[in-house]
Amino acid sequence: MQLTYQDGPEARVITVDNSRIDAAIAIKFKDQMRDMTSDGPQRVVVDMTKVDFIDSSGLGAIVAAMKQVPDGRSFELAALSNTVGKVFALTRMDSVFTIHDNVDAALDGGLANAS
Repeated sequence: MQLTYQDGPEARVITVDNSRIDAAIAIKFKDQMRDMTSDGPQRVVVDMTKVDFIDSSGLGAIVAAMKQVPDGRSFELAALSNTVGKVFALTRMDSVFTIHDNVDAALDGGLANAS
């Protein structure tokens, strides 16, 4: 499980560098997300460009990651593939999350301070 992030003036963009979020990596995903969302800008945007598969454990890990974000901060998703987007639609999670077409659409400004 590999996650990286960049902070911009308005958002922290966390990039999921795996093609799958499934039972095999769900716990690591949730733990790494907790570490990356405990501080930083008020908005968290998760770039899911590389993710082409998600199962129920992965969906649960994303929901858990959203719930562990401190109060007053937003947790948003960007760049869901058609397959992943269908999972969110079928489970009605598309009404729970703010979902952007891509990271650029989610951001108001540029990124700096890569980590």
